[in-house]
Amino acid sequence: MFEITLITVGKLKEKFYISAAQEYEKRLKGYCQFRIFELPEYKLPENPSPAQIATGLDKEAEQIMQKIPKGAWFCILTPEGKLLSSEALAEKIEQIKNTGKSSACFLIGSSFGIADSIKKAADFKLSMSPMTFPHHLARIMVLEQIYRAESIQAGSKYHK
Repeated sequence: MFEITLITVGKLKEKFYISAAQEYEKRLKGYCQFRIFELPEYKLPENPSPAQIATGLDKEAEQIMQKIPKGAWFCILTPEGKLLSSEALAEKIEQIKNTGKSSACFLIGSSFGIADSIKKAADFKLSMSPMTFPHHLARIMVLEQIYRAESIQAGSKYHK
């Protein structure tokens, strides 16, 4: 069975986000082996300098690299990424499966972004929208879109 991993930097705190995430995680397990890694966001001062931000992103990158499954197709969520429809994302994941890869890994970085080293390691850069969303909401949106992609591939009526 295909494995999908979601790596997030930062933890959910609000109960409604936690409930929504758990629901999509449960649904995804009907289509794939799904796991999520929540990594801590590097602690920065109130008004960090660019150098402090870069240091924090590099520290986060070390943790991220340890969690990416070996041989996985690696996709980062970033504003400079490519916009895809739900159908196009489903097709992209299907293509990955057809290449013989056994897993895909998605990353939602911290509120300060993603280190350049991680961006260079990515196989694909995906943008959710030109708009900005809170990271907690972005996680739910990514979970829903991965679930939708899997349900599209399965021919489910979920996607209308």
